[in-house]
Amino acid sequence: MAKSTHDAAPYYFHEGTNYHAYRYLGCQLTRKGKNYRYTFRTWAPNAAAVAVVGDFCDWSEGIAMQRVTPGGVWELVYLSPASIEGQPYKFRILTAEGEVRLKGDPYARFSRGSDDGASIVCHSSDYTWRDGKWLAHRRRVISTGKNGYYLSTPINIYEVHLPSFSRHDDNTYLSYRELADTIGPYLKRMGYTHVEIMPITEYPYDASWGYQVCGYFAPTSRMGTPDDLRYFVDTLHTLGIGVIMDWVPAHFPKDAWGLYEFDGTRLYEYQGYDRMESRSWGTRFFDLGRPEVQAFLISSANYWLSEFHMDGLRVDAVASMLYLDYDRMPGEWIPNVYGNNKNLEAIAFLQKLNTAVFAEHPDVLMIAEESTSFAKITHPTSEGGLGFNLKWNMGWANDFFDYIAKDPAYRKYHHKALNFPIMYAFGENYVLPISHDEVVYGKRSFLNKFYGNYEDKFRQCRAALLLMMTYPGKKMLFMGTEFGQFAEWNFAAGVEWFMLDFEAHRTLRRYVAALNRFYLETPALWSIDFAPQGFAWIEPNDAGNNMVSYRRFDAEGGEVMVAVTFSGSPVSDIRLPMRDGYVYDLVFESTPGCVGAVRTVAEDEGAAMYVSLQPFSGAIWQARDKRGEALDLHEVAEEPIS
Repeated sequence: MAKSTHDAAPYYFHEGTNYHAYRYLGCQLTRKGKNYRYTFRTWAPNAAAVAVVGDFCDWSEGIAMQRVTPGGVWELVYLSPASIEGQPYKFRILTAEGEVRLKGDPYARFSRGSDDGASIVCHSSDYTWRDGKWLAHRRRVISTGKNGYYLSTPINIYEVHLPSFSRHDDNTYLSYRELADTIGPYLKRMGYTHVEIMPITEYPYDASWGYQVCGYFAPTSRMGTPDDLRYFVDTLHTLGIGVIMDWVPAHFPKDAWGLYEFDGTRLYEYQGYDRMESRSWGTRFFDLGRPEVQAFLISSANYWLSEFHMDGLRVDAVASMLYLDYDRMPGEWIPNVYGNNKNLEAIAFLQKLNTAVFAEHPDVLMIAEESTSFAKITHPTSEGGLGFNLKWNMGWANDFFDYIAKDPAYRKYHHKALNFPIMYAFGENYVLPISHDEVVYGKRSFLNKFYGNYEDKFRQCRAALLLMMTYPGKKMLFMGTEFGQFAEWNFAAGVEWFMLDFEAHRTLRRYVAALNRFYLETPALWSIDFAPQGFAWIEPNDAGNNMVSYRRFDAEGGEVMVAVTFSGSPVSDIRLPMRDGYVYDLVFESTPGCVGAVRTVAEDEGAAMYVSLQPFSGAIWQARDKRGEALDLHEVAEEPIS
């Protein structure tokens, strides 16, 4: 048995607690005298034989590997007088049934992707990071501890699909470096705090948008090299923009070169038919109870956070992991030991994942895309939660999008879309998402969801964005929504930037930029997002006028008042109570002049403003001391990094 059997790395890998397994498996480089020493390792416990094939040896038989652990790790030490950096390779696996399979390296740090999937020997990186100031800022405003999550910062996310954000004139992809120099300044001007990039882990099929991953440690080669991606992240950091990466630990595709039946058996995937495969996606679900799979996935998470300085991971399809009956018909799934539909292994894995990530990176974001009412998604694991610090509020999104599509005359029957979200707003730490999922497959673009004519759509869109930006929760907007792309998003065609040739769309983008800046400058809109102390209803139940009004507070007692109507008729006599000793200045309108005459009335319980709103509009008032001193609502937590 080879010496590596006795090393700590393989032991912890098979125990499921090697959270940096990419430093052990895959292709490792050291120097031995004048030679380059390449150590190839892969996990294939049920293989009859494994070899390395590639440009530097042979693509037919290759060089045989030796099994070095009882748990099924195979190893080859390859000495070369010259560097083989950049050369392709695969693992040639002979299954127990005598079938030969050519597989990409699951731990490869670079890959040719596409239908070929050859892994690339990749070790050299001369990249020098420049983002120390950003990382210090991140440590100050985001932290994770036993008493919960501290997110003392505005979070306003711009979701991007990098391959379709912009293209060259010949429709070829922009590189990571070109995208950095394009997207970074744009987000800075627009007032976003973070960009969330849809999956860039290597994937074969363009139409999957990156959600069918084969390379969990390799950035897609479509847009450049690993160092090019480092430049992208680093450049955005120097501009004060965080980078969140979409990450897919639930399932993987059945492409021949990927993880699918890697050693001739169901290895990375569940073995039982009741859990193995997704009916809708045609993919395989990871066996989240297997220690080596846990080490693989947690190592992948740590890799992107450590090696690429990502500021967080948006964890895709959490619900598909949590439920045994997800995407299954009655009789197709087996209950757990308690007789219910919870996947106990997945629950334990997600707790383990977040515990491991936050132990090493206490100042990152772990965001769950989870669409059900599963409890305590964003509660610490010490409280029995899953340990995420943010969760997409897909319930809010679905209800709100259904509401805005209705004729205003019938919206009064669906008023709960406006007031019910506050009933559960503080049960989890929410992100309010207008995401890619909501602007494809016949769901229409955000602007085109609104009922009514062209002009009314824009008025309603501005009011809706004002509502979103002033409700409790962090914010997210998909690319193109900021200027009202009218067509659905098409990954192959990209963002319709030509719409900015039209004044209405240019005006909407200016409005979104102004609203973003107001959000950033107003702590009342973000400093108490996850507790009831940051929100108070003024009028939640005016269904007849499709209207709600409310207050938002900051940690120092500062206040703004908000009123929004989705009625097609003007709304008058909206009562806004005033705190004793303060006056309220109108500081933001969704449409210029949408607030009519304001009268102040002294009442038994104190003074109140009575205002009117034009159809499809909203406005914000800011509290100011009667002595003329504005409450300190416009002090940004920290000057943006530049």
